[in-house]
Order: sequence, then structure tokens, then C-alpha cells
Amino acid sequence: MTRLFTSDHEWLRIEGDVATIGITDYAQTQLGDVVFVELPKVGRSLKKAEAAAVVESVKAASDVYAPISGDVLEINGALPEQPALVNSDAAGKAWFFKMKIADKSELDGLMDEAAYKAHTA
Repeated sequence: MTRLFTSDHEWLRIEGDVATIGITDYAQTQLGDVVFVELPKVGRSLKKAEAAAVVESVKAASDVYAPISGDVLEINGALPEQPALVNSDAAGKAWFFKMKIADKSELDGLMDEAAYKAHTA
């Protein structure tokens, strides 16, 4: 299992040809208390950098972008009911969606944890 990060503060957990995507702890801290999450539909084809989901907090609304291209396989059904999970467990239980990786070469442009920490410092 590999964990990668985007400059837009999404994380990806790679397992085989499936990527689980969420927002980073840094992103949820910047947003403040999350009050609403809108997720993509299962089966939707996403292109890299396309808006895939929406997170609304008491401060702002923000798009969550597809970090790579692929088809949505599964969504985290708990998030629309419990958006505060994003604040309490952004890197774990508050994953947003899983997608089948269309082109593994798109992973090459993403950051590892050390690079992401330097990016947010």
C-alpha cells in the first residue's frame, strides 16, 4: 500500500489498481468544521484534475479534485450523514471515494509524504 499526495491537499492510498481518495488533515484544518460533503456517483468516469466532490465547512466550500483519471468504484456512504468525520479522521474513516486507476503513469507526478510535508511547511 502506497500513500501519495497532491498539491491540492488530496491523499491517495494505492492498493493494486484501486486508489482510495480523501482530503488531508492539513486541508480539513484549513477548512474548519465540515458540515456537508457531496460525493461523485458510482460509475462516474473522472479525468485527472476534474472536480469530483464538494466539501463545505462553516468557513468555505471547496472542490475535491480527481488526482488521477479513472472510474468511481465506491463512495463512503457515511460521509454525507456524518460530515464531521472529515475533521476527526481525515486520513482514515473519512475517505471520499475509491476509483479504478486508468493510467498508472499519472501517479508519477504526485508527492510522497515527505514531499507533501515540505509543501505544507
